[in-house]
Amino acid sequence: ELENLSDAPFSGDEENGGSEERKTEINGNSIPATSITEAKINAKAKRRLRKNSSRDSGRGDSVSENGETLKTGVVVPTSPKGKLLDRRSRSGKGRGLPKKGGAGGKGVWGTPGQVYDVEEVDIKDPNYDDDQENCVYETVVLPLDERAFEKTLTPIIQEYFEHGDTNEVSEMLKDLNLGEMKYSVPVLAVSLALEGKASHREMTSKLITDLCGTVVSKTDVEKSFDRLLKELPELVLDSPRAPQV
Repeated sequence: ELENLSDAPFSGDEENGGSEERKTEINGNSIPATSITEAKINAKAKRRLRKNSSRDSGRGDSVSENGETLKTGVVVPTSPKGKLLDRRSRSGKGRGLPKKGGAGGKGVWGTPGQVYDVEEVDIKDPNYDDDQENCVYETVVLPLDERAFEKTLTPIIQEYFEHGDTNEVSEMLKDLNLGEMKYSVPVLAVSLALEGKASHREMTSKLITDLCGTVVSKTDVEKSFDRLLKELPELVLDSPRAPQV
């Protein structure tokens, strides 16, 4: 059996191992038959592995330790944990759905129909301020400039010529921050009435009377008619009978 084992084509460490076995036999130490049989089986398996690797080397494939052929560049998972942490789809195709139903990620509104509770103030918060609980928040309306004034009040006065309700006009003007443009309310109303009908001029007279004391003051009305007299040459261009009216 030792002669048959020595005829096997060992290489490298295997040949050195065989020489050591022969030395132990010469020195009088006996070798069990089972160890010799295992050595022959291992030698045949290694020869077969080398043949397969040399045969597949030209195709760019490699052979794993289990004898399985693998493509070059494919990493063999060495631990089951790597497979569990892989977030890619097992089938290779996703379902096309958003992550977490569209409620995940940064800068999103949450799932459709989600209702948020009122956030309670944390007293232990270092940014907590006692005076914040007693604050009263009010809506601040910026004052109208000359361009915004005419653009906002013109449709209001034109609608008044249709419905004739001075209270509605008064409520709408109170919601606006007229500021220093209060005296311009009669100016705009009279200018639009000069271009309209005689009934519009009568309605404008009633409107100025009802607004005086609530929205505009008597001083504002006097200032408005002084401005109308100064702008009379320009009003004549649009309404030739403006001086008589």
